[in-house]
Amino acid sequence: MGLSLERHTYSLMIVPAAVTVLLIIVFPLIYTLWMAVHEYSMGANAPPRFLGLANYVEAFRNQRFLEAIPRTLYFTVLGVLGPTIIGTAAALAFAREFPGRGLLRTVFSLPMMATPVSIALIWQMMFHPQLGVLNYFLSLIHVSPQLWVYSPRSVIATLSIVETWQWTPFVMLIVLGGLAVLPTEPYEAALIDGASRLQTIRYVTIPLVWPYIMTAILLRSIDALKAFDIIYVMTQGGPGTASETLNIFLYLQAFAFYNVGLSSAIVVIFFLILVAMSIGLLVTRQKTSWQ
Repeated sequence: MGLSLERHTYSLMIVPAAVTVLLIIVFPLIYTLWMAVHEYSMGANAPPRFLGLANYVEAFRNQRFLEAIPRTLYFTVLGVLGPTIIGTAAALAFAREFPGRGLLRTVFSLPMMATPVSIALIWQMMFHPQLGVLNYFLSLIHVSPQLWVYSPRSVIATLSIVETWQWTPFVMLIVLGGLAVLPTEPYEAALIDGASRLQTIRYVTIPLVWPYIMTAILLRSIDALKAFDIIYVMTQGGPGTASETLNIFLYLQAFAFYNVGLSSAIVVIFFLILVAMSIGLLVTRQKTSWQ
């Protein structure tokens, strides 16, 4: 009797969680898959019309969509590479004891806590060709002014600077956590062998902390691939379509052109790209584990 009551109570407790998951995850996913095979314009009086795979075919025939894929991957690579390198270096620096380490580590972590829209607006002012402070600093060292986000050639690289500034602390904290639990025996052996600090970092620390770096790369890759708010606030996909990533293109199709069917198909394609990339990084992460 007691066991039956306990099982009944347990079932009642998981019902709210199950319903919540169904409403916020399962239903939108099924509805998106359904809309992806229909033609529907937001605000139209006509009901959705079944098209089969026509929306997917149209997506891969759309030149802007095809151009957005490598652009998104390019932004993702830059948005992962910068924080990973700088964040790992910062973690190695902050892992050592020195006066004011706690305060400096807190200050270094502040960009991660700021809202993306405020970050975008501040950096947009700094990148202004005439009034921005960055071009003023360049003029002090006799470097010609740059167009930054106002040039199709430099906009993606410039946006990745903002992404790096905001998310480097995230990588640093993950790597710091890894450094805190590393075994001491390899370091004792390196000390006995007379290894220098740089040799110890290269041949001992980096290999041991690599699984944590891969974890940071995995999480950063997923987040950079989905980046939207900073790009949209700073450029809206411009100049022209030079910074139009998949997320920006998807947003414009859905909420500027009201093409819900095509945008739903793009969501499915985007989701599959995200899953494939995540699986690849997870497999790599498992192969780098030293435990």
